[in-house]
Amino acid sequence: MTYGPAGDPGRTADGRPHVLPDVLPAGVRVVFVGTAAGTVAARLGAPYSGPGNRFWPTLHEVGLLPAPLDPLEFRRAPAFGIGLTDLNKTAFGSDREIGTAGFDVPALARKLTAVEPGWVAFTSKTAGRTALGRPVAYGPQEERFAGAETWVLPSPSGRARRFWDVAPWAALAARIRAAAR
Repeated sequence: MTYGPAGDPGRTADGRPHVLPDVLPAGVRVVFVGTAAGTVAARLGAPYSGPGNRFWPTLHEVGLLPAPLDPLEFRRAPAFGIGLTDLNKTAFGSDREIGTAGFDVPALARKLTAVEPGWVAFTSKTAGRTALGRPVAYGPQEERFAGAETWVLPSPSGRARRFWDVAPWAALAARIRAAAR
């Protein structure tokens, strides 16, 4: 994994510390890619931990986790084939607050190419649009990103509740399960 034994979150190529660690061991089936850590996630040091965030409950609901994980247990995600990272590793807050200047698509592509997941799932249209360089719709995408089948999912953030739809998450989970058969 890319975080150290003491929980060191890692650093960017130019030495800036990551807000949250990447969880990207070799062999994960799917990597979920957010835009950046939310304010609560940064404070707690745990991805997708803001109030009302649907990420962890949804992974259980759609069958990618056998039981719900608490956000503070995020380091256990690889045991279930799940990796985690963000486009912006050095800022935190809402997409509106952080903007896109810190998004590092080339670094993301290098990390994912090294890990070789079967699927990359962007957890918002902003993340998907930024990484793919074009407007996106929810669901599977035509192109592969870093060699992986690519999906864009509705944001699980409590702030994005009006856009929430579990259906693309369930479709991705079904696709992953079908490929495992």
